[in-house]
Amino acid sequence: MKRLLNILLKGIITENPLLMLMIGLCSALAVTSSVANGIGMGLAMTFVNVFAELVISLFRKAIPNDARIPIFIIVIAAFTTIVDLVMKAYFPELSKAMGVFIPLIVVNCIIMGRVEAFAYKQPPLDAIFDGIGMGIGYTWVLIGIAAVREVLGAGTLAGIQIMPEAFQPILFFTLPPGGFIVFALFISLNIWLNKAQNARAAAKEAA
Repeated sequence: MKRLLNILLKGIITENPLLMLMIGLCSALAVTSSVANGIGMGLAMTFVNVFAELVISLFRKAIPNDARIPIFIIVIAAFTTIVDLVMKAYFPELSKAMGVFIPLIVVNCIIMGRVEAFAYKQPPLDAIFDGIGMGIGYTWVLIGIAAVREVLGAGTLAGIQIMPEAFQPILFFTLPPGGFIVFALFISLNIWLNKAQNARAAAKEAA
């Protein structure tokens, strides 16, 4: 159980796909103008990642090495299509807001990377926990970036007005450059926290 927990926590913290591995940035920055979009994209990516990793892990011994990449893409595309159709049927406004970025989950570097580096080599239970961990890690960063951008850019949080009427929205944060600035701040904070944690650990060892 401890091993599975470690796999889960790696995706959330130590191997966070956005803050540590810095992959899948295009969709992350494009859809984080609102918290609703961040949640929707995070859940969609998590669903595809978990089930793609599970299927690849289940059939890893039957997948020819030379044909693995096309097979990976087919599996990922199947679950991406499910997500896309469900969102269009039940969450049309969210689907419209996401635009092309839901179908583009097929080529998301996070999913392809985890399928290739982890699921193709590990048992199914490990693959499930890896998919969940990576999905949670991706989602919480999306929500955090989206929350900052939405509050500063629109004065709302999840569509609810939280800033006073006198507040003048900073439209810069609703644009791509604003997304880059907020993401850079998240990375800086993450680096600072890691350095502080390492310093504390070194101090304990020295004592």
